[in-house]
Amino acid sequence: MRNFDQSLPMLLYRALNALMPEFRAIFRQFGLTERQWRVLRVLWEEDGKPLLALAERTLIPAPSLIGVVDRLRKGGLVERRRSATDRRVVQVWLTDGGRALQAEVTPLVDRAYAAFDGFMDPEEWRALTAMMDKIASRANGAGDPLAHKVGDEK
Repeated sequence: MRNFDQSLPMLLYRALNALMPEFRAIFRQFGLTERQWRVLRVLWEEDGKPLLALAERTLIPAPSLIGVVDRLRKGGLVERRRSATDRRVVQVWLTDGGRALQAEVTPLVDRAYAAFDGFMDPEEWRALTAMMDKIASRANGAGDPLAHKVGDEK
């Protein structure tokens, strides 16, 4: 078994715990949770996502996502609409308030990213991103990651 401090989950948690306080402070300024933030980020890139696609993209389980969207709706940031082509599909759309929030938040998030840019040079960031994508895609394509044989860990 690998050393606990050098295990992949712990390395990822430590990195996340080092970076997230800066972003959490921004979210709090606007009364947002991390999950609400993820939903808004996706919608700012592609408005009108179906609930199931939004759950998949944000990594928020569909039952939990409904509550997140409800709170965003109550805050006047999103609305739900039935698809015009398939009435069974519910899509989430930004409101004017949700679009306006993007203009307020973006400079603060960009500033946070600029501070993190000093941690590594651009090539290191590209390599890290590529490695993380590779891990995620291979783990997702490999089925159950816990179903490996004993002795597979090195």
